[in-house]
Amino acid sequence: MSDFQPHPRLRSRRDLFRIALGGGLSFLLPPLSLRASEQRGVERPASLITVWLQGGPSQLETWDPHPGTKIGGPTRGIETSIPKIQIAEHFPRIAEQLRHLSVIRSLSSKEGDHERGTYAVKSGYRPDPTVTHPSLGSLVTQALPNKSLEIPSHVALASGTWPPVGGYLGAEYDAFKVSDPGGQMPHINPPVSTERQAMRVNGLDILNRSFARGRPGQLERTLQPETVRRALTMMNSEQLEAFKIEEETAETRAAYGEGRFGRGCLVARRLVETGVRAVEVTLDGFDSHADNFDAHVARANELDPALSQLVRELRERDLWQSTMLLCVGEFGRTPRINSLDGRDHWPHGFSCLVGGGGLRSGVVIGATDPEGGREPVDPVTVPNLHATILSRFGIDPDEELWTPIGRPLALSEGTPIERLLPAT
Repeated sequence: MSDFQPHPRLRSRRDLFRIALGGGLSFLLPPLSLRASEQRGVERPASLITVWLQGGPSQLETWDPHPGTKIGGPTRGIETSIPKIQIAEHFPRIAEQLRHLSVIRSLSSKEGDHERGTYAVKSGYRPDPTVTHPSLGSLVTQALPNKSLEIPSHVALASGTWPPVGGYLGAEYDAFKVSDPGGQMPHINPPVSTERQAMRVNGLDILNRSFARGRPGQLERTLQPETVRRALTMMNSEQLEAFKIEEETAETRAAYGEGRFGRGCLVARRLVETGVRAVEVTLDGFDSHADNFDAHVARANELDPALSQLVRELRERDLWQSTMLLCVGEFGRTPRINSLDGRDHWPHGFSCLVGGGGLRSGVVIGATDPEGGREPVDPVTVPNLHATILSRFGIDPDEELWTPIGRPLALSEGTPIERLLPAT
């Protein structure tokens, strides 16, 4: 049953942020079980996991079915653990876990192209030729550095065509890309002996000092020495174990699924346990202009076990209050079914799941027109979703950063969604 309670009426955006930040103190420092404390140390870093559904999943075949209507197609709905709320029949395991999440059914964007839509949902801004905005994960990583990490603090697993980037924050906040999560990562083990590796590093140091002579500050500005230092630290770190799944039981691996996406979700849980701040896991294949319904059944066969198991394990391992989970794609798909039994791009009213991190659970926001109308009820903009997530991390979405060309830009132009914030 939903634990949603009406939030007291707030007077301003600053009030919303203050409440979000106040609740965020427990998000940043949640109660620790003995096991979690042993795994993470005294303080548990807050993390963001984004499950990215690349290609634009159909809201009608995922979290907002309209069975029995002209636009509903053959997809039936099933009851969920949120009373009177149905999702598509292909997600029985997520239906069981749904009470721990909230559903936004009226997410709206102005971008109906894959690349532009991805940019808009990942950064919270429409594409602008004069600036590249950082992704949500990059903003969180930049604002909340974790100095205990010896591996990247921003990771993209099974990364897609447009992985999250640091934009004007700099390439150091780009996500570290792992194309085959759970497998052997390339270039981690030196191809030569330890002695030979030490000689190579020493030779590089000599070359750097020679380059730097007479060029004050230039070497540091390239970030090359720092990049090499981080790479060598990572190559020798025990935290690399977080990328491996061999020590997980066969039962656990099977529960997530043995495919690239399932392994990615399992690695995401392991990275969060290690303290990685932001992780994105991509499931590709939702661009269903033809054969929409079979395509979504195939994707559901991967998404349903992996996402539901991720929610289950984050809760069982006392990670749910410190981990925010967002499941979203770049847009939805048209209510109209085309002549190829497909659905086309639809940014006007699509769905996402969000939960954890102290957000209210069991909340369902918005509705789409069962007749296929363009305007959803109670629309939610992507910037407002971003502002909500940033606020829960204790990051003021109003804060302005200066771009390299001296342009001040707010972290988000949205306003936190009051109904998702914790009660005060």
